Amino acid sequence: MKRFLLCIVLALAVGVAGGTVYGQVVPTASSGEDFKKVGAAGGQFLKMEVGARAAAMAGAYSGVSDDLTSLFWNPAGIARLDGIAANFSYTQWFADFSHNFVAASMPVGEQFRAALHVVTFTSGDIEVTTVRDPEGTGTFYSRNDLAIGATFGGYLTDQFSFGVTTKFVKEGFSSVSSSGLVFDVGTMYETGINGINLGFSISNLGSDFSYEGQDLVEQVEQEPSLRRRETDVTVLTNPYPLPLSFRAGIAADVLESFFDYEVVEDETREHALLLALDFVTLSDTPEQYNVGAEYTWNELLALRAGYKFNHDELGFSGGLGINYVGGGFAGTLDYALSTVSTFDLIHRISIGVDLN
Repeated sequence: MKRFLLCIVLALAVGVAGGTVYGQVVPTASSGEDFKKVGAAGGQFLKMEVGARAAAMAGAYSGVSDDLTSLFWNPAGIARLDGIAANFSYTQWFADFSHNFVAASMPVGEQFRAALHVVTFTSGDIEVTTVRDPEGTGTFYSRNDLAIGATFGGYLTDQFSFGVTTKFVKEGFSSVSSSGLVFDVGTMYETGINGINLGFSISNLGSDFSYEGQDLVEQVEQEPSLRRRETDVTVLTNPYPLPLSFRAGIAADVLESFFDYEVVEDETREHALLLALDFVTLSDTPEQYNVGAEYTWNELLALRAGYKFNHDELGFSGGLGINYVGGGFAGTLDYALSTVSTFDLIHRISIGVDLN
């Protein structure tokens, strides 16, 4: 019965993805058809994927989340960590932009965990250009975005876990910036049916942001009859929302589920094959479907690949990872490469440490 139910769940998941590509049977929301909401949200750096492992699987990770990068994908994933953990991830983005993620977590009692993380997105110095000086004025500005999050999560039952994150978000360029608080919420259900996991998360819940800063202050001339010829006037900016996102994912070890691959507790597994599917809907872009796979040999070397459906830029991705476990210490080194429609490449590298 369990095997039959597993087949139905995975068949439905594959059918949804397949229908998107071949049959076009999956309806898209009005935001996808009319493009009325495209570009309507700020804080785009909050949508940049965290972690080389997840990126190599094309973002099909909300049902997989079992490391510190789950703070981005599904904060409920921190419940699956042991001991004190840390992670650093670096992404080489377009035009010399860099995207960084640093996180650490620790147990709180027997069932819960707490974590802190920092995300930065920086441009370096950019020279100011004008119509009169298209080659540059000799002055510079930079783009600096920041998110600092605190997460609390854990198991409510043996199979159901949760995670809640409070994030301080700040966007800034030159002397103009906006900031505020947003929230992420995630849950994960380990079905107990042949290793199937279900994950759900909502990210960037919060109020609108507005820019303010010295560059928005202008001096305006008044009437000559007034004693003061000039006065400071502040330009008012329109408030804007952050990109609200919802993820629903399913993941399963297919060798164990379908092929009766024997798994012996406390012994090294020679082969493991993880398949995952995520459905992602965002407030400012059409819906997306992400499919990813990970093959692991002897719990040491992992090969990964994935594809994003209905994404206007990203498509194929792949990568590899090396795991080490021994003496109360677990370490991971992961690399991912993602292709872009403009023939650019995105490189990511992640380092993880878990002290049991």
